[in-house]
Amino acid sequence: MTLFHFTGIKGSGMSSLAQVLFDSGFAVQGSDVDKYFFTQQPLMDRGITLLPFDAANIQEGMTVIAGNAFPDDHEEIVRAKEMGVEVIRYHKFLGEYLTNYTSIAITGAHGKTSTTGLMSHVVRGYEPTSYLIGDGTGSGQENASFFVLEACEYRRHFLAYTPDYAVMTNIDFDHPDYFADIEDVYSAFQELARQVKKGIIACGDDEYLQRIQANVPVVYYGFGEENDFQATNIEKTTTGTSFDVVVRNEFYHRFHIPLFGDHTVLNTLAVISLCHYEGIPADVVQQQLNTYKGVKRRFTQTDIGNNTLIDDYAHHPTEIRATIQSARQKFPEREVVAVFQPHTFSRTEAFLQDFADALNGADKVYLCDIFGSAREKQGGLTIHDLIARCNDATYLSEDVTVLTEHEGAVYLFMGAGDVTKYQQAFEALLQNTNV
Repeated sequence: MTLFHFTGIKGSGMSSLAQVLFDSGFAVQGSDVDKYFFTQQPLMDRGITLLPFDAANIQEGMTVIAGNAFPDDHEEIVRAKEMGVEVIRYHKFLGEYLTNYTSIAITGAHGKTSTTGLMSHVVRGYEPTSYLIGDGTGSGQENASFFVLEACEYRRHFLAYTPDYAVMTNIDFDHPDYFADIEDVYSAFQELARQVKKGIIACGDDEYLQRIQANVPVVYYGFGEENDFQATNIEKTTTGTSFDVVVRNEFYHRFHIPLFGDHTVLNTLAVISLCHYEGIPADVVQQQLNTYKGVKRRFTQTDIGNNTLIDDYAHHPTEIRATIQSARQKFPEREVVAVFQPHTFSRTEAFLQDFADALNGADKVYLCDIFGSAREKQGGLTIHDLIARCNDATYLSEDVTVLTEHEGAVYLFMGAGDVTKYQQAFEALLQNTNV
């Protein structure tokens, strides 16, 4: 049997794919930097061998799956090519692997991970399903009928896929280090639409998705009555959200989700639309919705005393607004404190005022230094440029003692970098002071 060696196995997509292959009966190992990332925990739980980067890791007869973050001059890739060992990039391998299943690719500027997690959980209640989620979670079943995957638009990586279905949650301008403008983003989604083989499930409330042209049916969902699948009679409470689904102007079913915020209704409606299209019964869908626990770093709640800490990946103004809205629904009487760490200088600069406007929806804002990236170590602005544009924002150093001034609050720790270290420091502080 071929041994799959993952160069950069701790990457979120790479870790997920390694889990899928391992669960499906393949021999898997991988290498990466000698630093702990949460994405490696599921690999360790499975007993998958993790090695430090080293050209000596490459052996005859293996197949090297290379993470896209690592260039062709990486020592392991160089050694593999010298030895004639097959090297295939992550997205190309995944694109070929999908052809063995009924594939459902979830894409969009926002909501990919949450919708992928929800879709895989619901569909798995009906048929054996493998899935790959962008939070570093993957699962393979040897007898799987469906394969649900998160498909990222960054650098047009999702064009490596020709899925049976594509779920498109929205089109918004992001990744300003790559995309020129929103029309450039739209063009990427339009190109993907031409590659879909069976059907597209798209949010009809999104003006750009309304323009999508495809060679397969495009089914629209949303709040507007012009959609094929419409959510109506929405009831929001502190325990979740209930709503009716109307299919082409006819009542279909009333659903309840243990989730908060308008965006979670839309994500669920996307799942319901796909399930209806595939003939999955409404009662099966509801049964699975009842047991859904969410995905990593998406409104993940920790309670310490009377303080509530929320860990969320929100790193774009649209996502910050959604997270604050969710907090307002679940905790309507409590102070909402936003702790935000911007991710990349280019994104912070491109959306500087939008970030301020979104953060102003919280009662109090704390801002951490901008988190750079492997591509962007520094930029032409600092966190103080954002602080100046907010109504009530304070700089937060790694000493988080100041946060205790909001005893009994809901703290939203948001960002795509290492904002979790601030939350961990605050948790330790609360536990030590018995607040």
